[in-house]
Amino acid sequence: MKPYLFLLFCCLSVSLFGQTAPDSTYRSDFTMEDVSFKSVGVTLAGTIFKPKVTYAALVLVHGSGQEKRMVGVASLLARNGIAVLTYDKRGVGKSGGVYAGPEVGTNNIDSLNLNLLGLDASAAVNALLAHMPANHGPLGLMGFSQAGWVIPLAAKNNSNVNFMVLFSGPVVTTLEQLRFQFYTEGKSNFWETHTEAEAREHTRNDPDRYQFTDTDPRDALIALSVRGLWLFGGKDVQIPVLLSIENLNVLKAQGKAYEYRLFPELAHNTAIPKSQEPISIAIKWIKTIIWVELIEK
Repeated sequence: MKPYLFLLFCCLSVSLFGQTAPDSTYRSDFTMEDVSFKSVGVTLAGTIFKPKVTYAALVLVHGSGQEKRMVGVASLLARNGIAVLTYDKRGVGKSGGVYAGPEVGTNNIDSLNLNLLGLDASAAVNALLAHMPANHGPLGLMGFSQAGWVIPLAAKNNSNVNFMVLFSGPVVTTLEQLRFQFYTEGKSNFWETHTEAEAREHTRNDPDRYQFTDTDPRDALIALSVRGLWLFGGKDVQIPVLLSIENLNVLKAQGKAYEYRLFPELAHNTAIPKSQEPISIAIKWIKTIIWVELIEK
């Protein structure tokens, strides 16, 4: 297996994103409905979580890996008045199609795969919309890690998307991310022995070990007119965070409604710290969109 095929971002914690059933204590706060929908010739399977009172709605988009439905985070969002569609990734669980990733010897960040996953997420948005009442509130996409490339592609393809929330989503090209990850080797103590300047130099200029069609999320982000929130960990060794923030600031200077929060002591898994501060901030941010939309109307 080629080394670049090992490009798999850190797995998200089972405690929040695992497949266990929601706590029965909270099941009265929302209902669950299994659904299926078509995307690029296959049928994808998922579950819609509907709160009693819905303020907003979103589709959860996977990080890398053989990811099934993210029941834990969907339950948390539903308890906070956010309707959710979470689905098994293409080729995983009950979803049809072919999964691409290092476990099966293929490249999960090839542009063909990322674009395909973007079309799947866009189809999921349409499926959720078909099951929601007219007054569902803003509709968006929330994702993790690899979704930093997938979500902008999906949002560009679907005018129904009003907002994006990305946990540790790269705002660099796939090749830049790969150079960075080769350099850090995923070592948790990387930032104790290296400087940002060294990492930046390597990420920008190191020769690429492999050749495949690159994906730059900024190509889609510059074309979008939706709101976006990125949540980063300062000790991330999977994506170059400060370079991603620099790129976001350029987009913000061009008038894009993109925001970010940096948590200096967190690493790549910004969605699952013990304090759950980032996910709480994300929920509050989504709810502010409702008021902004009301004011603008």
